[in-house]
Amino acid sequence: MRTMEERPLVVGVDGSEPSLRAVDWAADEAVVRGVPLRLVYACLWERYEDAALAHEIGTPDARALPQDLVGAAVDRARARQPGLKVSADVVFEEPEYTLVREARQASALVVGSRGRSGLAEMLLGSVSLSVAAHADCPVIVLRGNHDKRATPPGGGRVVVGVGEDAKGSAVVRFAFEEARRRGAVLEAVRAWRCPAHETTDHPLLADAPARLHREQAEEALTQALHDAPPDVKVERRTVEGHPRRVLVEAAQGADLLVVGAKRRNGHLGLQLGRVTHAALHHANCPVAVVPHQT
Repeated sequence: MRTMEERPLVVGVDGSEPSLRAVDWAADEAVVRGVPLRLVYACLWERYEDAALAHEIGTPDARALPQDLVGAAVDRARARQPGLKVSADVVFEEPEYTLVREARQASALVVGSRGRSGLAEMLLGSVSLSVAAHADCPVIVLRGNHDKRATPPGGGRVVVGVGEDAKGSAVVRFAFEEARRRGAVLEAVRAWRCPAHETTDHPLLADAPARLHREQAEEALTQALHDAPPDVKVERRTVEGHPRRVLVEAAQGADLLVVGAKRRNGHLGLQLGRVTHAALHHANCPVAVVPHQT
């Protein structure tokens, strides 16, 4: 079995513009992580038609074989990061099944926000959503205008949503490592709300319930960040509001948003909470979904 240092960063490719941008981003990320890059094409079709792809690989018409598509993506990754170890594979089956299987031996998996479905840019493709919901490794969905750069010049900002029982969690550990690799500031965000039934009209007690919830949020952040590496600059924020809105707003202008996805043994449905689901559909930056067992 491969160690984590030997496990490749896997990126799903399908010839669409989002997937080609994902190849660029993943090549940078693989170098930052010090791991090989593995490109995987999975589709039931034996030919792919697209004028943009034909231009990319230099064919005279819009028809291309999967091997042509993958070869162009490999060339693109090597041109972007000379010296990067790149491998590729073509599999004729449903992309969801292939990528979830690949995730078992990957350090992380990268997918574009949508593929060839023709959906609007703001919507998340079904393949990306399914993979994020079932993969055993972290899945990075390239939302928003990431400029094809995993590590923008001058550092940046990684945002992590801190939920319940976050101390020592895989989600927070992943966020620590991503911030360290990028030389970025880690912004840990905890949302809190004061239920309407806890409010009071008494002038001396009006702020008491809200203050209690705010203090609990601050304590949750303290616990979650207890083991923060000394070489990672951490900023902490508690924000009143629904977690879905708070995280999407916090992600504005970030290089990466890190959220969790609970995995329940024997559960076959989409294993994404409402907050993670909202982040995948509405964040304007890449979103890393980190699985953890409940």
